[in-house]
Amino acid sequence: MKPQMLMAAILALAPMGTAFAAQTSGTITAISKKADTITLSDGRNYTLPEGIEDTNLRVGEKVQLTFAIKGGKAVVSHLTPEK
Repeated sequence: MKPQMLMAAILALAPMGTAFAAQTSGTITAISKKADTITLSDGRNYTLPEGIEDTNLRVGEKVQLTFAIKGGKAVVSHLTPEK
């Protein structure tokens, strides 16, 4: 493939953007039931989607979570207490 064609293909696909899942763990430092978010000890806010309830979460609890950046927000897809 010619370099110009390769570059054109890369530029054509670039705006598609793919959400990649990432994992993190930490201690919950704040819970916002109104905004459906939790803040971890890393200082970052994580949005809890429908299906993940914050009623069982407590400030000070250690958790592991999987999230993806969607619309500029870190949206949680899986959350478990750390043992």
